[in-house]
Amino acid sequence: MDAARPRLAGPDHRRAVLVTTVPAVVAAVPLIWASGGLPPAFWTMAVLAVVVDARPYVVPGRRASSVILPSICFTFGIALAWGALPAVAVQTVAVAVAGARMRHSPRRTLHLTVQHAAALIAASTVAHLVSLRVDDSPGWWAVVLICLAAVTWMLARYSVAALARVLTSDAPPRRRRRGHADLFATAALLLLGPVVLVAARVSPALLPLALLALHAVHRMVRWAGEFERATRFDPLTGLPNRRGLQAAMAERDPDRRRALLLIDLDRFRTVNDALGHGAGDRLLTRVADRLTAAVPTHDLVVRLGGDEFAVLATRVEDPASARRIAQHLTDELSRPFPLDGTPVELSASIGIALQSGRRDDSTLLREAESAMYEAKERGDQVAVHGPDVAEHTPDKLTLVADLRTALRRDPPDDGIVLYYQPQVAIATGEVVGVEALLRWRHPRRGTVGPEELLRAAEPTPVMRLLTARVLEEVVAQLAAWRRDRVPLRAAVNVSARDLHAGDIADRVGALLGRYGVPADLLQLEITESALMADPHRVLETTTRLSRMGVGISLDDFGTGYSSLQHLRRLPLAEVKIDRSFVLGMTTDRGDAAIVRSVIGLADSLGLRAVAEGVEDEATWRMLAAAGCHTAQGWFHARPMPATDLATWRRRYRPVKAGNRGEIDSGPAVKPSNDEGAGWPPSPAKR
Repeated sequence: MDAARPRLAGPDHRRAVLVTTVPAVVAAVPLIWASGGLPPAFWTMAVLAVVVDARPYVVPGRRASSVILPSICFTFGIALAWGALPAVAVQTVAVAVAGARMRHSPRRTLHLTVQHAAALIAASTVAHLVSLRVDDSPGWWAVVLICLAAVTWMLARYSVAALARVLTSDAPPRRRRRGHADLFATAALLLLGPVVLVAARVSPALLPLALLALHAVHRMVRWAGEFERATRFDPLTGLPNRRGLQAAMAERDPDRRRALLLIDLDRFRTVNDALGHGAGDRLLTRVADRLTAAVPTHDLVVRLGGDEFAVLATRVEDPASARRIAQHLTDELSRPFPLDGTPVELSASIGIALQSGRRDDSTLLREAESAMYEAKERGDQVAVHGPDVAEHTPDKLTLVADLRTALRRDPPDDGIVLYYQPQVAIATGEVVGVEALLRWRHPRRGTVGPEELLRAAEPTPVMRLLTARVLEEVVAQLAAWRRDRVPLRAAVNVSARDLHAGDIADRVGALLGRYGVPADLLQLEITESALMADPHRVLETTTRLSRMGVGISLDDFGTGYSSLQHLRRLPLAEVKIDRSFVLGMTTDRGDAAIVRSVIGLADSLGLRAVAEGVEDEATWRMLAAAGCHTAQGWFHARPMPATDLATWRRRYRPVKAGNRGEIDSGPAVKPSNDEGAGWPPSPAKR
C-alpha cells in the first residue's frame, strides 16, 4: 500500500516538481529512442497515460492512503505490445505528474517510480517468455496469458513496496492486509490495458472512449473510500471510531509496549441542555481537534461515541509516562473552548490500561473503561488500571448472575434480608427513624455483605432490580408500622444508576400509593459520587421526588466533591456526616472541628444533621454540645431485622440531652440478637 506522505507546499512544492518531472522527461527520451520507431497508437496511449495521472485515485486507509495510478491501464498495454523500455519511460513521466499533483516529496515519487518500473519489467518478461502477442483478435489462450502477466505485475509491484518498507523502516516487518478496493481497482485497470491496446491498433480515435471506463473505476474507488470511512471513521469528527481502534490495535507491533487512554468528558450533557445539540456537536469537533493537536503523529486519537474519546499511545515505558500523557491531555482539555462567543469549561476523566506482549486487545479496552469509571468514582481525573481497580472478574460475574436469578424468586426465597438501624433524636432521645441496610443470604456462600454485593451489582442493570426489591419491602414495612401506630421514617440508599434512569420517581410514587404510605415517611439517601457523572439528571430526579414529599438525604457528607454546591442546589432534607469524621472526633481535633462545622452549616441552611458511627457516650456528648440533630450508631443499637426492632423499642430507654452538653440518663439497651452482634464495629452500609 502506498502511503500518502505529508504534502509539500509553497516553494518546496515547486522545487519538488522541478526535481521530479525534469529528470523523468530526460530519462524517458533515450528509453523511447532506443525502442526505435513507434506507431501512432503508442503515442496516443502515452499521452493519455500522462494526462490521466493528473488525477490519481486515492483509497483512504486507516492511518494513510493508497495511491492507484490510472496510467497503469495504458503502460501495461504498452509493455505487452512494445516491451518494457517504452512502457517504463511513459510510466516514469506519468508518476512524476502524479507526484507533482499530490505534492509528494522527490523521495516518495522515486519509490513509486521504482515500484511501477519493476512491475512493468516483470510483466513484460513474462509476456516475452510465453510468447504473448496481443493482436487485433486475441484468443482464449492469450487472455489467460494476459491474466498471468497482470498477476506478475501486481506481485512484483507490491513485493518491491514491501522490500522498500523493510529497508527504510526501523520497525520489524509485519503482515499487512490490503484492501479489497485497492486490489480490485488495480486488477481492473491492468485488464483494461489489453482492451485499450486493441482499440488503439484498430483506430487511435477510439482511445478517448476508454476515459469513460477509467471514470467508472474512479467512482468505484471513491465509493469504496466512502464506505471505508463510514465503517472505520466517525462522521462528526473525522476521527477513527471504535472499529478503527480495534483494527489499529490488531495491526500494531505486539512486542512494543503501548497504553490505551480512555477519555470521558465530565458534565458534557449540561452543554447540550444549555446550548443545544448543535453546539454540543461543534464542541465535540473542537475537542477532537485539540486532542489531535496534542497527540504525536505516531499515536492514534479515536472517538468511541458520545462524549468518549481514546488515545492509543505506542511509545510508553511505564505507568508514570502514561500518566504524564494523560496529565498533558487533561491540561489541554481544561483550557476553555470558545463556543458561540461563550467560553465553555470542560474536564475529563481518563482511564489508562497498559499492554505489552500479545494480550487480547478487547481486554485492554475493558481495563481502560474500568480505570475510567474508577477515576470518576474517586473524583480523580486519571486512574491507571491495576489490582485496586474494580473489574468484572469471573467471580463477580457469577455473583451478579446468581443475584439476578435470586431476584426472579418471590421473597423470602430470594435470600434478600433487610436490617434496620435506629436513628435517634439527640435532644429528646426519641427514635425518629431507621435506615434500611441490605444483606443477602447466598445459597452457597452464606451471607454476602452489602459492600461486596453492591460493588458487583452497581455497574450492571441488576442494580435497578435490587433497588426495586428493597423499595418494595421497605414501603411494605412502613405500611405495617403505620398500622401498628409506629410512624417511623425509613431511609433507603439508592445508586447512581437508579437516579440516572429517571423513572425512580414514578416507581416510588406507585409504591407509596399502593401501600397507602405518606411520602414523608420515606427518605432516599444519595451519595456525592452519584452526582459526578450526570448532576443535571440527578437534580431533575431528586426535585421530582422532593415535590412528592419524599425526603432526600446526602450521605457520606464531607468525603465527596463540590459539597457546598450540592447543598445549595439539591432539594435536601438532611445531610449525614460521614462516620470517618464522627469516629475520630473524640481523639482528633480536626475531625471534631469538621463535624461542628458541618452541623453549623446544615443548621444555617435549615437541614437536619445526622451523625453516623456514634459508638460511645463521649461522642454522643460532643454531638449534643455541637447541636447535632440526629445520631445513628452502636451506642444506641446495631442493625437488626424488623421483627427484632419491635422488641428493641420496648426495651429501649431514651438517652436525653437536657442542657447542651449534659446527658440525663444512662446508655441505651443493645439488641440481643446474635446475628446483629456478628457484624464488625463499622459495618458497610446499604
